Amino acid sequence: MLSRAGFIWIVAGMFAASGFAQSKPAAPAATSQAAPAAQTQQSPTTQAPVTTLKANAQLVVVDVVVTDSSHKAVHGLTANDFKLAESGVPQVVKNFEEHSALTAADATRFAPMPKLPAGVYTNYTPAPASGAVNLVLLDALNTPLADQSYVRAQLLAYLKATPPGTRVAIFGLTTHLIILQGFTSDPEVLRRVLEKGVGKSSVLLDDQVGGGGIQNSVADDMEDMDIPGTEQMIANMRDFEAQTQSFQLQLRAKYTLDAMNQIARYLAAIPGRKNLIWFSGSFPIDILPDTSGTQSDPFAGVASSEDEFRDTVALLGRSQVSVYPIDARGLMTSPVFQATTTRNYANPKTGVQRMNQDQQKFFSDTAAEHATMNEMADATGGKAFVNTNGLTQAVATAIDEGSNFYTLSYTPTNSARDGKLRKIKIEVARPGVNLAYRKGYYADDPQKVNLAMKPDAATTTANGPTTMDTLRLAMTRGAPTSAEILIKVGVMPLTPKTQTEEKAAAGNQPSPKMQGPYRRYSVNCAIEPRDLVFFHASDGKIHSDFSTIIFAYSAEGELVNMQISTMHFVGTLDDVKALFAQGIIRHDEISTPAKGEYFLRIAVHDLHRDRYGAVEVATSEVRNVVPLPPPPPAGAEAAPAK
Repeated sequence: MLSRAGFIWIVAGMFAASGFAQSKPAAPAATSQAAPAAQTQQSPTTQAPVTTLKANAQLVVVDVVVTDSSHKAVHGLTANDFKLAESGVPQVVKNFEEHSALTAADATRFAPMPKLPAGVYTNYTPAPASGAVNLVLLDALNTPLADQSYVRAQLLAYLKATPPGTRVAIFGLTTHLIILQGFTSDPEVLRRVLEKGVGKSSVLLDDQVGGGGIQNSVADDMEDMDIPGTEQMIANMRDFEAQTQSFQLQLRAKYTLDAMNQIARYLAAIPGRKNLIWFSGSFPIDILPDTSGTQSDPFAGVASSEDEFRDTVALLGRSQVSVYPIDARGLMTSPVFQATTTRNYANPKTGVQRMNQDQQKFFSDTAAEHATMNEMADATGGKAFVNTNGLTQAVATAIDEGSNFYTLSYTPTNSARDGKLRKIKIEVARPGVNLAYRKGYYADDPQKVNLAMKPDAATTTANGPTTMDTLRLAMTRGAPTSAEILIKVGVMPLTPKTQTEEKAAAGNQPSPKMQGPYRRYSVNCAIEPRDLVFFHASDGKIHSDFSTIIFAYSAEGELVNMQISTMHFVGTLDDVKALFAQGIIRHDEISTPAKGEYFLRIAVHDLHRDRYGAVEVATSEVRNVVPLPPPPPAGAEAAPAK
């Protein structure tokens, strides 16, 4: 086995030609770094002041879409035309930019993906020179099959007249988020994805296909039998049915918010505005008490998603993601009078009451879902589309409005990071115009350092998910790769094609089901130091703590092996300067069964800010990569990399 120094020599040469240090774009985010400065925080254990090296002044970035009465973009405004206030206090606009939709010539202005050697991968995504990018989310989790088919047909119709240079990615959502097509400005590529796509039925929807109307429940059937002495049994059955439906709703809300978090982390490294066009058949985030009168306890099925919703909106805001929810159901009417409704309204005792309850539930549920859509859109600067069958026009409007906008940034006069909601109000000195922008943000510190965080602790960040939640999302097989930490990974086999090993690599944690013989892979990860936390601790030294994580999945998505290594850096300022100049390269080894295809999910986790950088590699892509020659003997000078 090669020494760690030997592997560092190999990987340094392998990465040198691909310009890792120069590959990360510099761009504003919802809160951006200022010039290097010191920021003092209190240690949760010693209460002694500690100084982080990555201090930053708060810079709030707001994208503003300005349209006229015909919903056409208004161009030519200047910074003096805008008035901006935060929580009623006027603010000074420090930076001002106007952005217009890209043209055909602009399509060539996207930075090309750097050419990497065989077996080398990165989570860096090329960004446009200006303007916005668009992400379409096909939500199969919350949408019946019939509505999914209609959405695909409407999207295909839009792609026939897509403006040249429009950059679009397509994601899908079932119980987890998957990438169907990365960002491309080629409409033919997008059409092929939509034409091949097959709808997925959601096991968490009562009406999986769509158009099923309203059917009698078990409690309704029991009530129609009119058996004396069963009143309590019927009431209990109604509570059971309501709580079962609420549990399904809570699961859908959880999976939906997880997907939004993953999208925000995936888009974090792309500068500028991102438009998220979200097609869904229902929007389950807002769970309200049942006021229809069908339950003995109206609050029995209530579960609050307020904290998760807040955290998600804040994360989307920091990544400059504007959400455009589109109701895939189109123009809706009450299902009470649908031909597919089989509810027994003819019962002389309960028929009228049931009809009234169903009507009330339809209107209250629809109002709540539309309120959620509008709240998500308003909070992120997008626009909701409801009660319209023109989904093609809705997509065109979302992309057009989201591609013509103004970017304003300011430093708040209130610099407190108290986590409270700060309301934003923008006015334009021109009559008859409409403005769309995020109406506020939570004054959280996106650079806050949790000095007590441990790699195996399920600690909870303020109003957010636990560290175990973020680990699960970052390491899910096939999910979008997080880009909060820029990494470049080299993967190559350590065992020749004709040889295998009887034991897994040292330090691996294989599943009890995994059996040999094995093939071992070298995983060498180059990490961008600027994306990690370095801070002065009470011992006077500078510290940084992060983990490299590798999950090995079978082709069926079963986790078969894992490797987790935690690094604790302790040094002086000169050590940190040297680290920033040389970069950070870590080496790990992971084994998979020799037969079959496996997928390696490789990530770097900053333990103090709970942020990730991740890539995913199929072993079929690297099993034939020729290993580099061994390093020189210890103490010998390394030959220059070619």
